[in-house]
Amino acid sequence: MITITDKAKSKIDHLMQDSEMGSDYFLRVSVKGGGCSGLSYNLDFDNEEQKGDQFFEDRGIRIALDMKSFLYLAGTELDFTDGLNGKGFAFNNPNASRSCGCGESFSV
Repeated sequence: MITITDKAKSKIDHLMQDSEMGSDYFLRVSVKGGGCSGLSYNLDFDNEEQKGDQFFEDRGIRIALDMKSFLYLAGTELDFTDGLNGKGFAFNNPNASRSCGCGESFSV
């Protein structure tokens, strides 16, 4: 399961409202090969379920993960930062053995 902080929920709600997405949309979180540490995080909005999707809900946000991504992201917290050191979504992944400096890729 992925959990979402209050800041991340606020930003996701804002993005969905700005894009006029209906209640059938959900947040798709996935892991893809690439990045300087080997695996990269991917966030997107979707309204079509894929075979093998695992669904969770936290703070009213519906989240979909494919099975491969679920194995890498179980227990991860999604946060949003808007400070001087950078702005954007941040993954606090307990499964990552190391992450790159930008926080967009990791390895296990």
